[in-house]
Amino acid sequence: MRIALLRAALSALLGLGTACLSWAATVSVQPGQDLAAAIKAAAPGDVIEVARGLYRTNLLIDKPLTLRGIDRPTLSGGNQGDTIRVTAPDVVLEGLIVRDSGDSLKNQNAGIYLYPGAHRAVVRSCDLTYNLFGLWIEKADDVLIERNTITGKREYGSSQRGNGVQLYNTQRARILHNNISFVRDALYVDVSHHAVFRGNKLHHSRYGTHYMNSYYNLWEDNDTYYNRGGLALMEVREQVVRNNRAWGNSDHGIMLRTLQDAVIENNIVAGNNRGFFIYDVEYIKLKGNLVVDNVVGVHLSAGSTRNVVEGNDFIGNREQVRYVGARDERWGVERGNHWANYLGWDRDGNGVGDVPYEANDMVDRLSWRYPSMKLLLASPAVQALRLVGQQFPILRVPSVVDPKPRMVPTHQNWSEWRGKHFPGQ
Repeated sequence: MRIALLRAALSALLGLGTACLSWAATVSVQPGQDLAAAIKAAAPGDVIEVARGLYRTNLLIDKPLTLRGIDRPTLSGGNQGDTIRVTAPDVVLEGLIVRDSGDSLKNQNAGIYLYPGAHRAVVRSCDLTYNLFGLWIEKADDVLIERNTITGKREYGSSQRGNGVQLYNTQRARILHNNISFVRDALYVDVSHHAVFRGNKLHHSRYGTHYMNSYYNLWEDNDTYYNRGGLALMEVREQVVRNNRAWGNSDHGIMLRTLQDAVIENNIVAGNNRGFFIYDVEYIKLKGNLVVDNVVGVHLSAGSTRNVVEGNDFIGNREQVRYVGARDERWGVERGNHWANYLGWDRDGNGVGDVPYEANDMVDRLSWRYPSMKLLLASPAVQALRLVGQQFPILRVPSVVDPKPRMVPTHQNWSEWRGKHFPGQ
């Protein structure tokens, strides 16, 4: 009797599941038809397929459904408000051209605005163009933003543009394989945790990525180039930044400011004004990075200490390290870094220099304070001053010191990254 009852209950559940699936309908909308009315009439779970054409509308999606473009239709917000506003969970937007939001920074006008509660939203394979903010995502968890092209209002000054993708107070977002340009910041991440940013191309903006107050995020296999700054990590902790490429940015490739307990590894930082800008950073691991052909390889200041810096290659930078501090900072204690301007020797052939590498001396400090002095760096008087500083410890200045400089770089293809500077520099 008990087995029979269980079978009957299972059959009833299966029947109910089939009935629920049958409620979902696919609705087709053609040019000239009212897309907003179709969304209002749709039932939760419906699929609305939008045929190729131009639809002038400001949409509110307040129920779970899929809005799918067929042959890439264009949805224009008429330069007012949000072009698409989503307030319900489990909404999918794909294959659409979304454009022409309003331009109110106060109201945060966006091509697509995911409002609080729009959890598990998916925005896939869309073009978001000529919007103030491309995507604004606020208190919406577990969103997936992938394979979109996002551009802003190019003629606006940088401060008057919105960001490409703005995350605020979110959890577990996945931002994957997007191409974002001509916005204020391509990705702006604020109070958002446990996110994954992978495979994105972020360029021609103020910052490629701007992190603030966000923890436990992964930033992997992204390209940031031709921005003012590539990646800015500010007041964050527990980040993993690996296998990325930051090149040709007019200021810094990767900024680490007020950062703790993070891993920055196997990145390529090339052709920037400053490769790394490190300020008030503690307890991080900086490992296996290629820092090549920057004006300054690493700008280090503000008590950045107790960090592990191992296995990096510093090649072809005009200044390897610009360090201002009250005491030596020891890098490469375990296995060393490669410094292309190292002038020591390796008599026992073990691949490690016999004398420590020191990044800066008294002459370097003077040239930072008095830039015009660089005109005299090759003069006998300045060379004599450098030699005196080496021979008399009382004149020595604190420096980054690597006790085990490696003679050969890890990155054998480093020359491929030369010459990738910001246009006009």
